Amino acid sequence: MRNILLVKEIYFEAFRNLGSFLIKNYLKIFSWCCFILIAISIYALVFRMSTGFAFQ
Repeated sequence: MRNILLVKEIYFEAFRNLGSFLIKNYLKIFSWCCFILIAISIYALVFRMSTGFAFQ
């Protein structure tokens, strides 16, 4: 029984920090992708407005 508890503790300790590491990096990548997409959208809007595109 003690061996099972030790394996359980080792498992939890190994993956405890891995989850927060993955989530932090995922959120950083996601925020940069969102920023890039918003910048492209603003550029496209300004380009269309400056070339006289008729928004109907």
